[in-house]
Amino acid sequence: MRQLSLALVSVAAGAAATPALAADLSVSVTVPRLNVAAYHRPYVAVWIERPDNTAVRTLAVWYQQTANREGDGKDWLKDMRTWWRRGGRSMILPADGVSSATKAPGTHTIRVPGARLSNLPAGDYVMVVEAARELGGREVVRVPFRWGAPNTGRVAGSTELGAVSVSVTR
Repeated sequence: MRQLSLALVSVAAGAAATPALAADLSVSVTVPRLNVAAYHRPYVAVWIERPDNTAVRTLAVWYQQTANREGDGKDWLKDMRTWWRRGGRSMILPADGVSSATKAPGTHTIRVPGARLSNLPAGDYVMVVEAARELGGREVVRVPFRWGAPNTGRVAGSTELGAVSVSVTR
């Protein structure tokens, strides 16, 4: 009898962990086309936070990765102040699978297979997207989502970001 109850507990624990492991995450970020005299592509950081604002993992950082006459692009990452304070300053960049070049206006999708987030416990989280643009503004958008169960969240930015959506699928 004791072996049967231990087996049932093991099966139940495995079933509870399965949705988070089987889930995939997709984040869609729209960089709006702005009609300004001197347009510069924004630096963008995308990361997951717990509801208490504790950073869990950076998924993407889009910035100028090569030095030019104005300097190294890493020098301006601190302009994304929220991301920088929550974990960006401790990252070694470029980070494989996270860093990439700035993006042109349009909608860009980040797909994260569930295996990459296998140690993320099921529960409530917030997807945070921050954009900062030279000679422009700065904006932070927050999209709540639940990891481990299929769901979708969407929020619209107002200046430096357009629509941001998060989808968790199986």
